[in-house]
Amino acid sequence: MELQIIASSSKGNCYLLKGENGGSLLLEAGLPFKNIKQRLGYDMSNIQACLVTHEHQDHAKAILDVGKAGIDVYASNGTLEASGASGHRFHSVGDKTQFEIDGFMILAFSVEHDAREPLGFLIQEKTSGDKLLFVTDTYYVRYKFSGLTHIAVECNYSEHILAENVAHGIVPVSLARRIRKSHFSLENVIDFLKANDLSSLKKLYLLHLSDGNSDEKLFENEIRKVYKGDLLIGESGGVVCKTNADFARPTASR
Repeated sequence: MELQIIASSSKGNCYLLKGENGGSLLLEAGLPFKNIKQRLGYDMSNIQACLVTHEHQDHAKAILDVGKAGIDVYASNGTLEASGASGHRFHSVGDKTQFEIDGFMILAFSVEHDAREPLGFLIQEKTSGDKLLFVTDTYYVRYKFSGLTHIAVECNYSEHILAENVAHGIVPVSLARRIRKSHFSLENVIDFLKANDLSSLKKLYLLHLSDGNSDEKLFENEIRKVYKGDLLIGESGGVVCKTNADFARPTASR
């Protein structure tokens, strides 16, 4: 199982989950469809379905075009209604709904965000047994998970950085309040990791970092206190991979 980060920011989110059997899932559709196709080299033939967490444009901009392209889309009823998505290509799933797409077993679950019925997804590939937890745009996850081999989680902001930005008038108090009630902070991500079984974890992806309220180096250092394995930090248009060896090197040699 491999997660390709196509885009990961407030300007757009889109990921491709590649399975061992050659099939793949599109996770989110938060870019214009032409941009998604371009970044995938115009090869959409192996995409078996698209999972969308919620209706905000940085996650669902291309939801209608994905369906028109003949790709089945799975999202909550609230997301589909808010996106104006209807027809045989659009499938409604809800909290604790389990379904299968070819070689993938998927469990949808509710998360906490200022959207209509936002979801996270637990995805297990039947061939390899790998299990990915995909969670973005939430400030809290009520469930605990075991046997995870991959975690892709939003790590949007640091409470310390956000508080400083509010104090200096960079971020309005009202916006800070919304961020705290709709996005995953570094501190909450760390608590979430501590609460879950990481013994089988192969890769951890940090997604959807804020442009002004995050610090990649700080996030890396703090996450390393609870997880020592492969860490991949998503950035718009790419990914920065931090392996054990990378972390062991002195900063000056990077």
